[in-house]
Amino acid sequence: MKERPILVSLKVWGDYACMTRPELKAERVSYPLLTPSAARGVLESIYYEPQMSYLIHEIGVIRRGRWFSFRRNEVSKVVSMRAASKAMEGGASLDPIRAGGGAEDGTQRGMLALADVAYLITAEIRLTSLARSPRDSLEKYRDLFAHRASRGKCFQRPYLGCREFAANFEFIEDPASVALGVSEWAKQEDLGMMLYDVFHPLRRTTGLPLRPEPVFFRRAILDAARLDCHPDRVELIPKPGGLA
Repeated sequence: MKERPILVSLKVWGDYACMTRPELKAERVSYPLLTPSAARGVLESIYYEPQMSYLIHEIGVIRRGRWFSFRRNEVSKVVSMRAASKAMEGGASLDPIRAGGGAEDGTQRGMLALADVAYLITAEIRLTSLARSPRDSLEKYRDLFAHRASRGKCFQRPYLGCREFAANFEFIEDPASVALGVSEWAKQEDLGMMLYDVFHPLRRTTGLPLRPEPVFFRRAILDAARLDCHPDRVELIPKPGGLA
């Protein structure tokens, strides 16, 4: 008999959110709601160990938020990994990126983001190949997550897509008690091709070092304002052509 999964639920909300669509590079444009990878990042900000991983089951939309646009300072180049490695070995000096208003590497770009959003994340805790019984168990990590989340503790401040968009959070013991914004989704809405994760979710259970492996999925949000994310119920699609 298949064991019942160990689930945790977390309410997250914030003033701003931007889950950047990868096909739009020059100007940031957000997906219309939280992506599974962003939801996983929120949970890992609160508690994470290499012996466990989170598998997102569902994302509920409590407040859909509203679209707004603004311009902000970004940078026009990235640090070279080769140059950074040489600098760490003492073979060369590293030329830093000069950011900020008026800096030579700085640039202003537009962003289409969301304001005043709230979500309900439901995720399954799974053990990785690094877990050792009886020291490590699903119940142990569930209790540790609940202990930290219910007291507002976190390893780093969770954020909604972009690090400067800080998220508030609350541990939810009974997700059925949280009212979702059903009225904001008057009908089923096709979200098209959406980023699932920048790392393959099923390979995270190996506990070994991961390499970036973006996967996408094509989903629609239902009338009940819930986005089903479980890999057994969605088709994971490798990076489509044309996406960086």
